[in-house]
Amino acid sequence: MASFTLHVPSSTQRPETTTGSHLKTGWRTILFNCDCHSFHEVAAQLVRAIHCDYQRGLALANVVHLTGSATVFWGPRESCEVVAETLGMIGLRVSVSE
Repeated sequence: MASFTLHVPSSTQRPETTTGSHLKTGWRTILFNCDCHSFHEVAAQLVRAIHCDYQRGLALANVVHLTGSATVFWGPRESCEVVAETLGMIGLRVSVSE
């Protein structure tokens, strides 16, 4: 199964999807699977946190569901922490790591 990550360029703050073995360095926000939220809730919170469209939010929620976790945002540490805080507002499990 292909892995999905989002890279958010600092100049536009709009996510750009990357796949496969393209390795990125720096900070990332990782979203973990849980059974306490619906796909709609997770997708809607991803829309708020990373400014993606709802269909992309659903696709990411599905990757998290199927694989257990997914990197949903790459960027500076402060930006990753803001994304993690937004996702955590509804009780989603997230981490920020380098």
